[in-house]
Amino acid sequence: MQNITVIGAGTMGNGIAHVFAQNGFTVILVDTQAPQLDKALQTIVRNLDRQIAKGNFTEEQKKATLSGIKLETTLAKGVKDAELVVEAATENTGLKLTLFRQLDEFAPPACILASNTSSISITEIAAATKRPGSVIGMHFMNPVPVMKLVEIINGYATTKEVTDTIVQLSRRLGKIPCVVKDYPGFIANRILMPMINEAIFSLYEGVSGVEEIDTIMKLGMAHPMGPLQLADFIGLDTCHSILHVLHDGFGNPKYAPCPLLTNMVSAGYLGVKSGEGFYKYIPGNKDLAVSDRF
Repeated sequence: MQNITVIGAGTMGNGIAHVFAQNGFTVILVDTQAPQLDKALQTIVRNLDRQIAKGNFTEEQKKATLSGIKLETTLAKGVKDAELVVEAATENTGLKLTLFRQLDEFAPPACILASNTSSISITEIAAATKRPGSVIGMHFMNPVPVMKLVEIINGYATTKEVTDTIVQLSRRLGKIPCVVKDYPGFIANRILMPMINEAIFSLYEGVSGVEEIDTIMKLGMAHPMGPLQLADFIGLDTCHSILHVLHDGFGNPKYAPCPLLTNMVSAGYLGVKSGEGFYKYIPGNKDLAVSDRF
């Protein structure tokens, strides 16, 4: 396998394209918005420069990586020679189902179709295609060039051959693959999101403050980042959406999003992406300040 197409040039898409190209694959990065593609390429260049500054990469490797990435705004052209497509579009079920119907039409018959979804059912996505056995979840972690895990999700119809191929491919990328079954939240978010939600409930109920909650989890539980800061990093809207997937999928009230989280998302306080969530985020300033609202 050599020809990879990545759909979506956002944070996850550009990271996935970066990692594949860095490991010698030919990558086509597809997005309907040309400015988004340009922005993604600039991000990849900056990340490569950071690797060089740390002594982990050379200028020659940077040139080889960038030469392996092509940009495309047309889906049909972007996937016509693909052996693997990794979809990293917005976490929206309707959008993904539409996209996979198109991928099924345009991609070669032998092409594997993977989704980077963190919560949407692979079985449901696969059912939108005529090749459900060749559809699989390939959930990378953010930031993709740094994080080692790839959560591989088998849909109900995913074949063993496809799973084995994606496991081996993940190892070629220097990642550690973990295979899970297709149930709401898979493993990563089924465990992570209730913890984040409980931290928000603790704040909502006045048990403790933002910094105290995060400090307890960092110093007491050896977490590199507290749950409230992590929620800001993920995006509070994304956390809210995943909790709804868990709540709807299991029907258990313990997964219902905290009212504070719902209010913050409704008001547009989404964390890092909006400049404020539980903390304030000022460009160029690495010192975090708790939001004035807490």
